[in-house]
Amino acid sequence: MSGVHPDWLTIIRGDAPLVVSLPHTGTEIPAAYERGLVSPWLARKDADWWIEQLYDFAGDLGATVIRTAISRTVIDVNRDPSGVSLYPGQATTELCPTTTFDGEPLYEPEAEPTTEEIAERRTRFFDPYHATLRAEIERLRSKHAKVVVYDCHSIRSVIPRLFDGTLPHFNIGTNGGTTCSRSLSDAIEEICVSSGFSHVVNGRFKGGYITRSLGKPDAGVHAVQMELACRGYMREPLGPVSEGEWPTPYDGVYAAPMRSALTLIFQTCLTFARSKA
Repeated sequence: MSGVHPDWLTIIRGDAPLVVSLPHTGTEIPAAYERGLVSPWLARKDADWWIEQLYDFAGDLGATVIRTAISRTVIDVNRDPSGVSLYPGQATTELCPTTTFDGEPLYEPEAEPTTEEIAERRTRFFDPYHATLRAEIERLRSKHAKVVVYDCHSIRSVIPRLFDGTLPHFNIGTNGGTTCSRSLSDAIEEICVSSGFSHVVNGRFKGGYITRSLGKPDAGVHAVQMELACRGYMREPLGPVSEGEWPTPYDGVYAAPMRSALTLIFQTCLTFARSKA
């Protein structure tokens, strides 16, 4: 892939066998896509807040970092573009979401994106993001026998529409163990246990489209999704949130314990990728 890419797409290229995906940290909503939205705040409410700051050590480890600045409300690059639900029988949001995670309408009545508009958004944003991921994986696979794809996410800890109770701090997703080696998943889980934070493997969040479409362990590509409960790295009010109180500011001191565990996780991913086993 050439060095020319859209201004909404950030690529930090490294040579280490680790690709870090940031698909939901964007908050930009181009003017052409603002039509019919109920409010700018609702349209940005479900962003993965401050994740790009929490993981900003990735480049120092030689990782390749890929980030879209476009809000998931415009298009969610971690959904199956065919429309197939990643979590059958459970509440979720669409390729171009029409509700928040809490079920609030994002659009005024009859103003939701049309089929043609969704197709245009896919061509403009979704396809280039995934083409970039695949190109960077291919580049690194030419240098390394194994590459880890680590997909970064976060979500509020209490959202009754999506899950019962309070979400564990670390939610490791490998689609039931199919997207990466068991030894890598176990090593990440061990760090989560040692961190003192709560965790689950393949619980409510088993990995989205990025993890499921790219993870091919037999071909040397091991993909993991990490869904963090926001309270682990930011001062999160548990339960419903309103405009003016969400998101809370990023506090590096508060985030430090989780950031420390995440640094160990990345180092473990690199050790795994460089091992001959």
